[in-house]
Amino acid sequence: MKNILIPIDFSEYSENALRYAQGLFYSMDCNFYLLHVNTILNSERKTVLGKPVNGAKDVLSKLMDKTRQQSTNNNHSFFAINEHGFFIESVKKQIEDKGIDLIAMGTKGVSGLREKVVGSNAGDVITKVQCNTLVIPKEVVFSKPSELAFPTDFNIFYSHSILSSITEILHLSDGQIRIMNVSKQDQKLNSNQEQNKEYLFDFFEESFQKGFSFHTITNKNVKSAIQCFVESRDIDMIIMVAKNLNFIQQILFDSIVEKISFHTKNPFYVIHE
Repeated sequence: MKNILIPIDFSEYSENALRYAQGLFYSMDCNFYLLHVNTILNSERKTVLGKPVNGAKDVLSKLMDKTRQQSTNNNHSFFAINEHGFFIESVKKQIEDKGIDLIAMGTKGVSGLREKVVGSNAGDVITKVQCNTLVIPKEVVFSKPSELAFPTDFNIFYSHSILSSITEILHLSDGQIRIMNVSKQDQKLNSNQEQNKEYLFDFFEESFQKGFSFHTITNKNVKSAIQCFVESRDIDMIIMVAKNLNFIQQILFDSIVEKISFHTKNPFYVIHE
């Protein structure tokens, strides 16, 4: 049984994340926990996206009922959770209490990620919560991801839990994974990176045979290289490993992230050990 947490703020993109997760995990038995957090800031505003805070419980209950009625999967169950407090603390509490395996949440796109500088929910979950997280931009309509990109600098060892999470997504999507790294002109991998790359290659060769490929892109700008790769390969999902936090921050959370558009069109899956 897969336990999936869906943070809900009654926005279009948070409900879109719920629909995407339902589609991706259609073949699995799942419990979906719809979590709405009435934060201190929301309480001061009195409303959330035009809806009264004191009526959030009823709105969440109606959303859950609608989701149940529209669901065509008898193996999917839905539960509503209405909390008051701090967002990240509430998410961590539900992960422990409900045995959550995955967080699926929506984002506005570029602006939603750029707000990480001032504390966006999506950015904080990725960097502060030890749970696999699937982030779905609001523009994404669910279809099985057939092409998945895995940008990596080969600086970390890929543990069993990391590879298991990648394997699960590949089996659910029946897709192919493209492992890519970016190097500067004449730059070579060090011995540790070479070992990690070889280990990763052996794993995919044994597990997926022709369903994978390795790519090296020469470019002094990592973000530009990933964007070009994603667009040229028609990538449907991007996979990253949270353990390699410096690499993730380099791609998503710096001051020029508004110039990078690839994550506005693709869900990305952040794996924690």
